[in-house]
Parts: sequence; C-alpha cells; structure tokens
Amino acid sequence: MSAPSRGPALRPADRPLARRLVAPLGVAAGLGAAVGWVAAVDPNRPGRYPACPLLRWTGLYCPGCGGLRGLHALAHGDLVTALGANALAVAGYAAFAALWAAWLVRAVRAEGGMPPVVRARHWWAAAVLVVAFTLVRNLPAGSALAP
Repeated sequence: MSAPSRGPALRPADRPLARRLVAPLGVAAGLGAAVGWVAAVDPNRPGRYPACPLLRWTGLYCPGCGGLRGLHALAHGDLVTALGANALAVAGYAAFAALWAAWLVRAVRAEGGMPPVVRARHWWAAAVLVVAFTLVRNLPAGSALAP
C-alpha cells in the first residue's frame, strides 16, 4: 500500500511572501529575544549564568568562554570589548548574520530555502579554526585571546 499523495509540491515562487518569511523572521525573533536577555542580564556579574565546566574543572578556556560577555558587549555597542571577550564568537555572530541575511533575501526573491554555501570543506575549515583558537588562547603567547 502506498502513502497518500499530497499533490504537487509548491515551488517557492508559488508561496505567498508572508509564508516564505515565517522561518527567517521566526529565527530572527527567537535570536532577538535571546540577545535581549543577554543584554539585560549581565554575564559579567557572577551567578547570573552557569560557569563553563571545562574552565571550572581544568582551568582551560573552551572556544566559547567569553562568548556571552562578548554578546553582552555587542548588544551595548562595544565592539572592542566584545572582541576582547571572544573574537571567534564575534566572528561567528557576524557569519551567522550574513548567512541569515542571505536566507532572508532568498526568501523574499522566492529562490528557495537557505543558501547552500556551507559545504563539508567549510565545516572542516571551521573545525580547524576552532581547535587552533582554543589551543592558542590557552598558551601564554595567546593570552590576548583569553577572556
């Protein structure tokens, strides 16, 4: 017995603009709420957020250490402090914003879903970058990258 047919799939151009914008604007609303929370609840004050387990147990900075403090600084317009807290996280926020903007443009133009720009080699390059950043920020010579 075969599954019931749902009819022909709608092409992106056949969907109304409001329907095409639901996903990207929903993501923006969720992230906007999260950034609003981090902007309002200062991660620089102890006890506001859980401590990093890797830092607590080993004394080593993980690639995310300082990311919330950096996001808090960005939300308050302080790019220099954000970069000092976690430069890799700030670069990640910028990369995400660019991919999100491309997704929004594709949705408005009815070109389909998210742009297929992130390939396996990009993920491998990102992984190497994260590992290198983590190693360097934990060395005495890389103390400028420590939060």
